[in-house]
Amino acid sequence: MPQLFHIKTFGCQMNKHDSDSISQILMNEGYQQSKSIDDADIVLVNTCAVRVKAEEKALSVLGRLAPLKQKKRNLIAGVIGCVAQEQGTDLLKRFPHLDLILGPRNIHHIDKFIAQIKKKRERISSLDLSGQITSFPKYNGYLKGRVTCFLKIMEGCDNFCSYCIVPFVRGRETSLSAQKLIDEANRLVRQGIKEITLIGQNVNSYNVRNGSVPTFPRLLKELDSISGLKRIRFTTSHPKDLSDELIGLFGELTTLCPHIHLPVQSGSDAILGFMNRGYTRDTYLSLIERLRKVRPDIAITTDLIVGFPGEREQDFQDSLRLIEDVKFDNIFSFKYSERSGTRAVHLPGKIGDTEKQRRLFLLQQRQKEITLGKNNSLEGTIQEVLVEGPGKRGNHQLSGRTAGNKVVNFFSPTDLRGELLRLNIIQGCQNSLLGEIVGAGDQKTS
Repeated sequence: MPQLFHIKTFGCQMNKHDSDSISQILMNEGYQQSKSIDDADIVLVNTCAVRVKAEEKALSVLGRLAPLKQKKRNLIAGVIGCVAQEQGTDLLKRFPHLDLILGPRNIHHIDKFIAQIKKKRERISSLDLSGQITSFPKYNGYLKGRVTCFLKIMEGCDNFCSYCIVPFVRGRETSLSAQKLIDEANRLVRQGIKEITLIGQNVNSYNVRNGSVPTFPRLLKELDSISGLKRIRFTTSHPKDLSDELIGLFGELTTLCPHIHLPVQSGSDAILGFMNRGYTRDTYLSLIERLRKVRPDIAITTDLIVGFPGEREQDFQDSLRLIEDVKFDNIFSFKYSERSGTRAVHLPGKIGDTEKQRRLFLLQQRQKEITLGKNNSLEGTIQEVLVEGPGKRGNHQLSGRTAGNKVVNFFSPTDLRGELLRLNIIQGCQNSLLGEIVGAGDQKTS
């Protein structure tokens, strides 16, 4: 009987991509995926350390593995990702049932580590931050049935924003070879992938640190020419590195989707300075203006933090006014979460949790109104939607996304996964759109 593995993933797109890579590596070694932790012979928890809540959830899962290890003595239990890097071998002391501690730069050797654990029954930690991806896992059918996927183009961050732990757990910036990325993108398309999202902590600075070519805009141009690739997205962009050349591509490249996630974090110049973000409110608003000049229909999303140390009521009101000025399509908003080792830990003017929650509620409520208004405004329009698979309701419901990254649900008696369809938007809801298929004679498909 083949051995089974199960991966529990927390956090961002990067972690999801890493879990996919690990899954492919293990399947290449003959392991099979298990939908249940209880059935697995190998259980891996892929962790996020950006906020306390995500870290606590991951550690809770690790604790629940102890009784499972007692029942299955040969079970291999491991923690990977950012919490593994942050807490290191202390996790082996805290959780005696753990066999493996693996930082995010070491995941591509996981098959070797597991083989070593099985052979010697020793506990292993690998936390070297100097490593980098040199190749991608071989194709083994893992992506079969998928329409979209992530492609990591770089790892790590050099910005050292005062609140952020990423440079300490992901390491310094390193970019992957452009030719390997182009080869991998071609391979993904041959496997049936229609849309690729390029990911990195700051994709705008791709190849900047090592002074190589192509730069990120040139890489997008190279990928745009791949036959069969219908859509390209990317995340995340740092505003201080968003160039005019990159902005211009939204009006040039046919595959580049009109959506950008551009984290602002605060609408206050004072707080942006404390955060070490490297731009001002006016600079950010200028970027938005230039993006919309090039592509008026571009969808813009962002990240915002409330309750940062020293954030006065006036600073918070500046953030509220920013979302009014920009009218983001959506925001991802959070209470400031203190992370050990970051400079913000030592800043004065800490905000109490009750006040943080009040500010977060006000921010989110206003954004909900803006988002609903944006979605309502699309009623009666025709949107091109890439069908990704079944919707949540079942019963012939399918789901896909517009070029602007809005989820559209519709009904069809046939499986149209992978098709580019023209849908009439009949209702704008809070988190998605409801559509119906335009007449067959007026369809554009893949």
